[in-house]
Amino acid sequence: MKKLIFISLITLVLCSFKSSEEKIRIFIAGDSTAQTYKDKESLQRGWGQMLQLFFTDDVKVVNHAIGGRSTKTFIDEGRWDRLLTEVKKGDYVIIQFGHNDASTRPERHASYVNYRKNLIKFITDARAKGANPILATSVVMRTFKDGSLIDDRLRAYPAVMRKVARDFNVPLIDVNVKTRDLVLSLGDEPSKPYYRWLDPGVEKAKPEGVKDDTHMNELGARQVAQFVVEGIKDQNLKGLAKYIKTSEIKEFTTITDSIK
Repeated sequence: MKKLIFISLITLVLCSFKSSEEKIRIFIAGDSTAQTYKDKESLQRGWGQMLQLFFTDDVKVVNHAIGGRSTKTFIDEGRWDRLLTEVKKGDYVIIQFGHNDASTRPERHASYVNYRKNLIKFITDARAKGANPILATSVVMRTFKDGSLIDDRLRAYPAVMRKVARDFNVPLIDVNVKTRDLVLSLGDEPSKPYYRWLDPGVEKAKPEGVKDDTHMNELGARQVAQFVVEGIKDQNLKGLAKYIKTSEIKEFTTITDSIK
C-alpha cells in the first residue's frame, strides 16, 4: 500500500511538472510602461504585470520589460540574449519599445534606421528559436495643450514599427492608436486616473504628489493589457486567442465604461 501511495505521489508531481512545462508562454520585451512593479509604496503599474489576468492557467506570462530601456540598451545590456535563452519553440514574444529610443540621451537613443534594424533583429532571432514575435506600438503620452492631445515626444517611432510589421508579416497590436483614442474620448481631466496623476499624500513613494503623463496606475495598466488581449483576439492568433478569458474583458469594460 505504501509503495502504491509513493508511486501515485511521484506520478502526480511529474504530471504537475509536465503541465507547467507545456504551458503556452508569452514573453515581453519592453520598457517601464510594461514593467512589473513590486514596490508596495508606489502605485505605478505596467501593463505586462496585468496581462496574466486576461488568460487562463494554460498561459504563462514572462515579463522581461524594464524601465529606461530602448531597443538599443535592451540589446547592449544583454537583456535580449537572456530572454532568448528562455524562449522555446511555440512561445510568443511581444516587443514594445519606442519611448526611450526617442530619448536624447545618447546611451538610449536609437535613430529611426537603427530602431528598424533592432526590431528586425528581434523578429529574426525569435523566429530562429521557433517563437512567434508580436510587435506592439508604444503607449501614448497623455500630453494636452489648449485642450488638444499632443504626443510629439514619440515622433515617428510607432510609424516605423507599423512598417516593420507589414514588411516582415508580423502581427501588430497598435497600442499607440488604442491609447490615443481612449485619452481623446475621455478628455484631459477624465483621463488622468489612468495615468500616474496623484495628489499629495496619496502615494508613499511620492508624498508630494506626481503628474506623470507617461506611466500608469493599475487602472491604466489593466486597460492597456486589455488592448493587447483584444489585439490578440481580433487577429485570432493561432494557439493563443482561445485561452483569453472573455469574461475578464467584459468585466473590465464595464468598469471603464462607468468611469467614462
